[in-house]
Amino acid sequence: MTLMGHLNELRRRLFRIVIIVILGFVAFYGVAEPLYGFLSAPLKVQLPAGSKLIYTSPAGAFFTYMKVALVASLFGTSPFSFYQIWAFIAPGLYKEEKRAVLPLAFFSSVFFIAGASFCFFMVFPIAFKFFMGFATETIVPMISVEEYLGFALKLLIAFGVVFEMPLFAFFLSRFGLLTPAFMRRQRRYAILFIFIVAAILTPPDVFSQCLMAIPMLLLYEVSIYVSAAAYKKKDEKKADAEDEPTEETA
Repeated sequence: MTLMGHLNELRRRLFRIVIIVILGFVAFYGVAEPLYGFLSAPLKVQLPAGSKLIYTSPAGAFFTYMKVALVASLFGTSPFSFYQIWAFIAPGLYKEEKRAVLPLAFFSSVFFIAGASFCFFMVFPIAFKFFMGFATETIVPMISVEEYLGFALKLLIAFGVVFEMPLFAFFLSRFGLLTPAFMRRQRRYAILFIFIVAAILTPPDVFSQCLMAIPMLLLYEVSIYVSAAAYKKKDEKKADAEDEPTEETA
């Protein structure tokens, strides 16, 4: 396929993703208000008595619900979107790897949603309990719906992306682009890089940074074992191929 052919294929894949996300947005907008209620529940539980979520502009709530519907569509249509991404990569793969496109798309969406779920059910309760602990009789939190949504979505998407780490380790190891030995040698640099990424993706406080960095460190260690398993499987298949008799020797 020529360069223009690749670009046209990419355009078609992206167009399909945009269309399905728009359709999902329309569908989820009808339930945007209860979705926001569910999304803000971890914060509401920790709010002091008398504190409420507010919006500070006339259209604040309207645009907040639109963003909620858009993000719900991104998560809800993620299996289709990941499939389009992997299907675009598939022409450059070997026949065996092409058969793995559907499982890769499935597990990509599973890990993405699992990362966001981990953030929502595990990180949010701890984080909001910590942040609301600074409230006093004279300092009462009155958080806007826009600010909370931006904070929550930033962390949810970041955790979703981070949880893809083992999958990418498996994929790159199968192609020989990554080895478990290399990951072990670069562990100290990886730790530094992880804390830098956590500082960029999270709000500007050490507590949120650590809440994200610790799962990333654990995922890095898991990725080493995933890489080792994938690399071992790759070597076994290579050895089997070399052991097969050729037509000349037969």
